[in-house]
Amino acid sequence: MNKIVNFIELHSGEEDKKKVLDNVTSNISFRGSNLWILACAIVVASVGLNVNSTAVIIGAMLISPLMGPIVGAGFGLGIYDFNLLQKSLKNLLIATLVGLIVSTIYFYLSPFKEAQPELLARTAPNIYDIFIAFFGGLVGVIATTRVEKGNPIPGVAIATALMPPLCTAGYGLALGNFKFFFGAMYLYTINCVFICIATFIIVKYLKYPIVKQTDLKTEKRVRYIITFLTLSLIVPSIFFANQLFQEKKYKEKVEEFIKAELVDKGFRVLYKKTQFTSNPKKIDIAFLRRRLDKNEVIKLNEKLKTYELNNTVLNIIQDTTDLKQDILNEITFNNKSTSEKDLIIAKLQNQMMSLKFDNNAILNETKILFPDIENIAVANHIFNENKENEKVITVVLYESKTEINADEKEKLSAWLKNKFKTEVVEIYKRQ
Repeated sequence: MNKIVNFIELHSGEEDKKKVLDNVTSNISFRGSNLWILACAIVVASVGLNVNSTAVIIGAMLISPLMGPIVGAGFGLGIYDFNLLQKSLKNLLIATLVGLIVSTIYFYLSPFKEAQPELLARTAPNIYDIFIAFFGGLVGVIATTRVEKGNPIPGVAIATALMPPLCTAGYGLALGNFKFFFGAMYLYTINCVFICIATFIIVKYLKYPIVKQTDLKTEKRVRYIITFLTLSLIVPSIFFANQLFQEKKYKEKVEEFIKAELVDKGFRVLYKKTQFTSNPKKIDIAFLRRRLDKNEVIKLNEKLKTYELNNTVLNIIQDTTDLKQDILNEITFNNKSTSEKDLIIAKLQNQMMSLKFDNNAILNETKILFPDIENIAVANHIFNENKENEKVITVVLYESKTEINADEKEKLSAWLKNKFKTEVVEIYKRQ
């Protein structure tokens, strides 16, 4: 039993507690450079949400200093240092207000107002977001208390995602969409509170020294506050998680209905759209050529109950003008969401083309100038990539019965340098 306890305990590799507390305290304040970094991170995250760029959003999360005061609040609660707790909450409030103001101004001025998927994903939190915040917070505070910090910190910044919901709340304010605002602020609050609770638990487990001795009544009050906050956030999130589950189950039944009653009977479904949140729920469907009369539509609506699709209306779109506009809107939306991937693919293709040579054509020319060479392969190789001293070297691998002499190698090198407009050519004989 002792071996198992020793295997999982956290005291091994623990940093000096005073150093950890000093580090936590120094990361709380939002003054000077920290405030500028926060404002810039907010702009970067807002741009990422605005153009639906996951990479940009991740970058903003990595540079954001928002974790500091939240972890500080957890430490303040854990060691009953109410001055540290007050300072942490004050700085978290400042950071939140700055984030809301900057993101609101950005989205108000931005010409692109459409809600992208990355924005929508931050408007309806559920129980899974609590798990992510809590366990992400655990990882973060465990890493903070280690001598070797390791790799978890960047991952925690990405997983707990404090920046995107704050920017989404700013988007809701800029557009006057309070459903978006409150949904995003709820997610932001979940992340803050459960990172703080995770920090509190680890601080207690590692037995950090209490700054101020408190009576049993004060300790109980702290526990009651934490319990109240936990329950007040968990209960609504369970409701949202259930809604998400019900919507997924509903859509699966819709797909089952469409397949059994339409696709399997020869209908070519051109367009479908499910509206789960409307009352009654709606299923919009259009076919490529088939047109249905009123009685056929009524019969299909009656069959919905067979698939447990209650309180649902099936709407067959037969007006081609409306259908065309809906399809065009969907195509435009999909094109926007895939444009970033297309750019990345194009960049990679260009990079590959810049490193690739037509070896057959080069061989034909080489044989005229250097008859002893039977085969040749040329490729560019990048050294020290993404560094200041990055360089491209053209490497030549040739085949011949005997190795070419120094003069021939010099001539071949000079010819290739001139041909490919490169400064460095390295030539090797294939063994």
